[in-house]
Amino acid sequence: MLEAKVAAFLERHSFTLVNKKLVIGVSGGPDSLGLLHYMWSQRKKKNLSIVAAHVDHMFRGQQSLEDALFVQSFCEARSIPFEMTRINVPEIIQQTKGNSQTEARKARYRFFEKIMEKYQHEYLVLGHHGDDQMETILMRLTRGSTGSARAGISFLRPFASGVIFRPFLSLTKREIEEYCAQHQITPRLDPSNEKDVYSRNRFRKQVLPFLKAENPNVHDHFQRFSEDLIEDEILLQELTVQKMNKVMKTREKNKIIMDINEFLQVPIPLQRRGIQLILNYLYHVKPAALSALHIDQIFSLIQHPHPSGKLDFPGGLNIIRSYTQLSFQFDEIHYQTYYFELAKPGLIELPTGACIEMDIINKETTVNHPCFAVFPADKVPLPVKIRTRKTADRMSLKGMSGTKKLKDIFIDSKVPLQERDRWPVITDGKDEILWLPGLKKANHEGIDPTICRYILITYHK
Repeated sequence: MLEAKVAAFLERHSFTLVNKKLVIGVSGGPDSLGLLHYMWSQRKKKNLSIVAAHVDHMFRGQQSLEDALFVQSFCEARSIPFEMTRINVPEIIQQTKGNSQTEARKARYRFFEKIMEKYQHEYLVLGHHGDDQMETILMRLTRGSTGSARAGISFLRPFASGVIFRPFLSLTKREIEEYCAQHQITPRLDPSNEKDVYSRNRFRKQVLPFLKAENPNVHDHFQRFSEDLIEDEILLQELTVQKMNKVMKTREKNKIIMDINEFLQVPIPLQRRGIQLILNYLYHVKPAALSALHIDQIFSLIQHPHPSGKLDFPGGLNIIRSYTQLSFQFDEIHYQTYYFELAKPGLIELPTGACIEMDIINKETTVNHPCFAVFPADKVPLPVKIRTRKTADRMSLKGMSGTKKLKDIFIDSKVPLQERDRWPVITDGKDEILWLPGLKKANHEGIDPTICRYILITYHK
């Protein structure tokens, strides 16, 4: 019965065992021991190369060591190559203050990778079954997981330089236990599996029996749900990447800027995935504190009527809205003030990467471009100064009487908050503002037929 179900499951996934080189993770419990026995029974028919790998996490002292010796004896009786290690996970937890299950898993998988490399075996085989799948999906849905995480345990996934696969996902735990009994296999039992302190055990003992009473084949439905969700998610992720490539205007190692208006044109099912895509790109390791609530905060910031705002995320990530731009960047950038002078024709390179160039020209030259400004030479006391803004800065505007605050000019021009403190302000020798490149020019800018010599200032972005 078990053999037929596993064969059908592998066939449905177009996966063959023939000629595979396998490292099998074995704890000594019914799931992994049943898996090891099954693969051992198929070794001649499928031409399998098998190595059993066991990790003693040293949580239960002599008892866990006896588990290791039991697995070793099981393998020796069947001439199965056996590898084991003892890792003091309790000591690691004491040092790192980490989660016991997480640290144990890390240690276990590091050892599995090492054995795969030692034997040059491409596949790691694990004994997760249909009950594990149900527990995992229910736990992740309960705590609010999103995207492909809701799909639970994958049948096949890349690992190290090879692949993990789980051929028992189509089986229930009871079916594996019946297989063990049929073949006179007496597995070791871990008493921690009965402790209600672990949330997985609570789902196992309280929720799964109810679901199985409603439908004995419920595990098959969970497995189909998992596979359908993974396939749908692959397509949705591809569509998300296509859309977000148009939405993101700046993409650097520690900074992404996107256009809010274009983002809102993205289909709603892809918007949340788009934000996840950005966070996955920027965070090398996602903070444990990051949750779906943080993504909700981003949407609130996008939809808020106020044109600016800021969110502080775990790990030092800042989300800054400024009009129609939303920037994601680590450690909010504080640009240093700068100050330069040009007393004669020349070029200054700014810390922002832009350049300001000054020339002397005659009245025959025609200049009319947003990156150029011309001023009568006799009305501009030298040196020309290039600096960052000051709190009380005001300037006269071409075509208008009086003066206007630079702050208001930036607001009217919808200059992003993070750009204002590094925007070049060009003044004459008396600190009268001549030009905000790309934005506004002073009222005496331009050609006058009665004047022969001009100062030409060019802004090279």
